[in-house]
Amino acid sequence: MTLNEIMALIDRSLFAEIGYTDEQNRQNIRKVFCVWHKGLGRHLISTNTSSSHVNSLIKNNHVCLYFSDDTTFEGVCLYGRAEIRSEREYKELLWNEGDEKYYSNGIDDEDYCVLEIIADSGRSYRFDGKSDLSKAEIDSFDIDKKYENGYSKFNEKS
Repeated sequence: MTLNEIMALIDRSLFAEIGYTDEQNRQNIRKVFCVWHKGLGRHLISTNTSSSHVNSLIKNNHVCLYFSDDTTFEGVCLYGRAEIRSEREYKELLWNEGDEKYYSNGIDDEDYCVLEIIADSGRSYRFDGKSDLSKAEIDSFDIDKKYENGYSKFNEKS
Protein backbone atom coordinates (compact mmCIF):
# COMPACT_ATOMS: atom_id res chain seq x y z
CA MET A 1 0.00 0.00 0.00
CA THR A 2 1.20 3.50 -0.72
CA LEU A 3 1.24 6.09 2.04
CA ASN A 4 -1.72 7.83 0.41
CA GLU A 5 -3.67 4.54 0.33
CA ILE A 6 -2.88 3.98 4.01
CA MET A 7 -4.08 7.50 4.81
CA ALA A 8 -7.30 6.87 2.84
CA LEU A 9 -7.88 3.70 4.88
CA ILE A 10 -7.39 5.62 8.13
CA ASP A 11 -9.67 8.45 6.94
CA ARG A 12 -12.54 6.15 6.00
CA SER A 13 -12.34 4.27 9.31
CA LEU A 14 -14.77 5.40 11.97
CA PHE A 15 -13.23 3.19 14.65
CA ALA A 16 -9.83 1.78 15.51
CA GLU A 17 -8.58 -0.74 18.04
CA ILE A 18 -6.06 0.43 20.60
CA GLY A 19 -3.74 -2.12 22.18
CA TYR A 20 -1.89 -1.53 25.43
CA THR A 21 -0.54 -3.33 28.49
CA ASP A 22 -2.48 -2.96 31.74
CA GLU A 23 -1.13 -2.68 35.28
CA GLN A 24 -1.18 -6.48 35.70
CA ASN A 25 0.99 -6.78 32.57
CA ARG A 26 -1.94 -8.20 30.54
CA GLN A 27 -2.45 -7.26 26.90
CA ASN A 28 -5.67 -5.31 26.29
CA ILE A 29 -7.58 -4.13 23.23
CA ARG A 30 -10.32 -1.50 23.13
CA LYS A 31 -12.40 -0.41 20.16
CA VAL A 32 -12.36 3.38 20.06
CA PHE A 33 -13.99 6.13 18.02
CA CYS A 34 -11.03 7.68 16.19
CA VAL A 35 -11.59 10.13 13.33
CA TRP A 36 -9.18 12.99 14.13
CA HIS A 37 -5.80 12.53 12.46
CA LYS A 38 -2.70 14.61 11.76
CA GLY A 39 -1.39 12.62 8.85
CA LEU A 40 -0.26 9.07 9.57
CA GLY A 41 1.57 9.83 12.80
CA ARG A 42 -0.90 11.45 15.20
CA HIS A 43 -4.42 10.43 16.16
CA LEU A 44 -6.86 11.72 18.81
CA ILE A 45 -9.31 9.74 20.96
CA SER A 46 -11.62 11.25 23.59
CA THR A 47 -12.09 9.24 26.76
CA ASN A 48 -12.63 9.33 30.51
CA THR A 49 -9.66 10.38 32.62
CA SER A 50 -10.77 7.85 35.26
CA SER A 51 -10.89 4.91 32.83
CA SER A 52 -8.72 1.87 33.48
CA HIS A 53 -6.91 2.24 30.14
CA VAL A 54 -5.89 5.84 30.94
CA ASN A 55 -4.58 4.71 34.33
CA SER A 56 -2.60 1.96 32.60
CA LEU A 57 -1.26 4.37 29.97
CA ILE A 58 0.00 6.72 32.67
CA LYS A 59 2.29 3.90 33.83
CA ASN A 60 3.16 2.46 30.40
CA ASN A 61 2.32 4.63 27.42
CA HIS A 62 3.36 2.17 24.69
CA VAL A 63 0.42 1.46 22.38
CA CYS A 64 -0.59 0.21 19.00
CA LEU A 65 -3.51 1.52 16.97
CA TYR A 66 -5.12 -0.67 14.30
CA PHE A 67 -7.32 0.65 11.50
CA SER A 68 -9.01 -1.77 9.12
CA ASP A 69 -11.57 -2.14 6.37
CA ASP A 70 -13.32 -5.49 6.69
CA THR A 71 -14.85 -5.25 3.21
CA THR A 72 -11.50 -4.92 1.43
CA PHE A 73 -9.44 -6.86 3.99
CA GLU A 74 -6.97 -4.02 4.48
CA GLY A 75 -5.35 -2.91 7.68
CA VAL A 76 -2.63 -0.80 9.19
CA CYS A 77 -1.15 -1.19 12.65
CA LEU A 78 0.68 1.84 14.02
CA TYR A 79 3.12 1.49 16.92
CA GLY A 80 4.04 4.28 19.29
CA ARG A 81 3.00 5.97 22.49
CA ALA A 82 -0.03 7.65 24.02
CA GLU A 83 0.06 11.10 25.56
CA ILE A 84 -2.82 12.13 27.82
CA ARG A 85 -4.02 15.60 26.89
CA SER A 86 -6.19 17.76 29.09
CA GLU A 87 -5.49 21.05 27.32
CA ARG A 88 -8.65 22.81 26.20
CA GLU A 89 -7.50 23.00 22.54
CA TYR A 90 -7.59 19.18 22.31
CA LYS A 91 -10.88 18.90 24.19
CA GLU A 92 -12.54 21.51 21.96
CA LEU A 93 -11.41 19.74 18.81
CA LEU A 94 -13.15 16.50 19.80
CA TRP A 95 -16.15 17.90 21.71
CA ASN A 96 -19.55 17.19 20.15
CA GLU A 97 -23.02 18.36 21.04
CA GLY A 98 -24.46 15.73 23.36
CA ASP A 99 -21.13 14.81 24.98
CA GLU A 100 -22.41 16.30 28.23
CA LYS A 101 -24.29 13.01 28.77
CA TYR A 102 -20.83 11.47 29.31
CA TYR A 103 -19.20 14.51 30.90
CA SER A 104 -21.82 16.32 33.01
CA ASN A 105 -19.56 19.31 33.69
CA GLY A 106 -19.11 19.94 29.97
CA ILE A 107 -15.86 20.44 28.13
CA ASP A 108 -14.04 21.36 31.34
CA ASP A 109 -15.10 18.16 33.14
CA GLU A 110 -12.09 16.74 35.00
CA ASP A 111 -13.09 13.25 33.81
CA TYR A 112 -12.75 14.28 30.13
CA CYS A 113 -9.39 13.93 28.41
CA VAL A 114 -7.97 13.19 24.98
CA LEU A 115 -5.46 10.51 24.11
CA GLU A 116 -2.97 11.59 21.49
CA ILE A 117 -1.48 8.55 19.83
CA ILE A 118 1.94 9.32 18.35
CA ALA A 119 3.11 6.67 15.91
CA ASP A 120 6.78 6.03 15.23
CA SER A 121 6.37 2.98 12.99
CA GLY A 122 3.74 0.74 11.48
CA ARG A 123 2.82 -2.12 9.21
CA SER A 124 0.12 -2.27 6.55
CA TYR A 125 -1.61 -5.34 5.18
CA ARG A 126 -3.58 -5.91 1.98
CA PHE A 127 -4.28 -8.67 -0.54
CA ASP A 128 -1.14 -7.73 -2.46
CA GLY A 129 1.22 -7.92 0.49
CA LYS A 130 2.42 -6.14 3.55
CA SER A 131 4.81 -3.28 4.13
CA ASP A 132 6.57 -1.64 7.03
CA LEU A 133 6.38 2.07 7.82
CA SER A 134 9.39 3.80 9.33
CA LYS A 135 9.43 6.89 11.51
CA ALA A 136 11.19 8.76 8.68
CA GLU A 137 8.40 7.85 6.21
CA ILE A 138 5.69 8.88 8.68
CA ASP A 139 7.46 12.15 9.54
CA SER A 140 8.03 12.98 5.86
CA PHE A 141 4.40 12.27 4.94
CA ASP A 142 3.14 14.36 7.86
CA ILE A 143 5.07 17.55 7.09
CA ASP A 144 2.69 20.55 7.19
CA LYS A 145 -0.30 18.36 8.21
CA LYS A 146 -2.77 19.60 10.80
CA TYR A 147 -5.46 17.76 12.70
CA GLU A 148 -8.48 17.00 10.53
CA ASN A 149 -11.62 14.93 10.92
CA GLY A 150 -10.64 12.34 8.33
CA TYR A 151 -14.00 10.55 8.36
CA SER A 152 -15.86 13.78 7.53
CA LYS A 153 -13.28 14.65 4.89
CA PHE A 154 -13.60 11.20 3.31
CA ASN A 155 -17.42 11.30 3.30
CA GLU A 156 -17.47 14.77 1.71
CA LYS A 157 -15.65 13.24 -1.29
CA SER A 158 -18.04 10.29 -1.58
